[in-house]
Amino acid sequence: MRRTLSALIVVSVLGLTGLYAMRSAPDDNQVAAILGKFTKPQTNLPDQPDEWRGRIDYPQLDQQFAAMAQRSEMAGLAIAIVEDGELRFVRTYGVIDRDTNVPVTLRTVFRWASVSKTVAGTLAATLANEGLVDLDRPVARYHTTLRLPDGAESRVSFQQLLSQQTGLTKNAYDERLEDGQDPAVLRASLANAPLQCQPGSCHTYQNVAFDAATEILEQAAQRPYPEAVSERFFLPLGMNSANFGMLGLTNAKDWARPHNGRMVRTVKETYWRVPAAAGVESNIVDFARWMQATMGDRPDVLAESTLRMAQSPRVNTAPIYGGELRQANSEAHYGLGWRSFKYDGHILLGHSGAVDGYRATMIFDPATRVGVVAMWNSNWGTPFRIPFAVFDSYHQRTDSRWLELGPRN
Repeated sequence: MRRTLSALIVVSVLGLTGLYAMRSAPDDNQVAAILGKFTKPQTNLPDQPDEWRGRIDYPQLDQQFAAMAQRSEMAGLAIAIVEDGELRFVRTYGVIDRDTNVPVTLRTVFRWASVSKTVAGTLAATLANEGLVDLDRPVARYHTTLRLPDGAESRVSFQQLLSQQTGLTKNAYDERLEDGQDPAVLRASLANAPLQCQPGSCHTYQNVAFDAATEILEQAAQRPYPEAVSERFFLPLGMNSANFGMLGLTNAKDWARPHNGRMVRTVKETYWRVPAAAGVESNIVDFARWMQATMGDRPDVLAESTLRMAQSPRVNTAPIYGGELRQANSEAHYGLGWRSFKYDGHILLGHSGAVDGYRATMIFDPATRVGVVAMWNSNWGTPFRIPFAVFDSYHQRTDSRWLELGPRN
């Protein structure tokens, strides 16, 4: 009777969205974990000026963020900043829909896009630490749908898959995925795709191939990928809004519509069909929780050895981003779904992502425990500069110009 009552309490606390991954009643350990986290909602979120504390000039940044959100290229924007490991700033700007002018709130759900790869890599490291998956085992031995030219899936290891070393040309067959083709069929047809380099010898960024990780991790966890992620990460971290799939976004009470400039776009299911590559969505507070956990704030959920395994560099990459940002970073690498690079003498970790109508970024400095998460519902790339402006403010650089914008369109 006590177990049944506890389960009912869990349902009442989480609701259907938070409990979507649990097809049967949670066991006693799950009940304890869920009640311990979900019955302690985070209060006093630092979303007002009198709550901002630290070295970072939050009032100045707030003005710059607000100005950015007013641009015609933008719709809505949500930002959270962690300083010295603590959430010090969280705020939203703009609208979820230019047709209705409903404002973005702290509850508004956005897409993570390719930041989702950090979840896949971290889950792989977690299961590897538990002996449930072997990162050095060839992909072919996991019986996935992935086929590479000349049978290279029998030589490319799981860790090489996660660190984007398949050798395929960049974003191979993404356009076919966008045309609605089945990702499993596309993975099999990659056997005939062109190579940029010999498999295992260089970094070439992928989505369709990368999502073979979904198949491998489901085999290791013995459950669907979204369930494994929810049970191991989202539920114990109290990430109530975090979810997978198009309905996870559009069924939310408060969700950001995709935009291209002033035009509202149609939501497309495309990249949700490769969940390990680009399947996660959440509000900004839960996005910040994920960053804090991957900084090492929650060793009860993510052990230090797991984070080290996932985040350690495994292959060199070209500098990330484009334009001035590309010129400002160096020593770029890729780990298990994680990027690392040097900016202004500091090694930064994280990932960024883009799907039609949405952008997201998560970048942090593990040494100072300063980090930024931001999501916006437009195709404009300029907000990718936001983390660099924050780091400059923390280090009190007076020459920072990242958020100085040109004339409005």
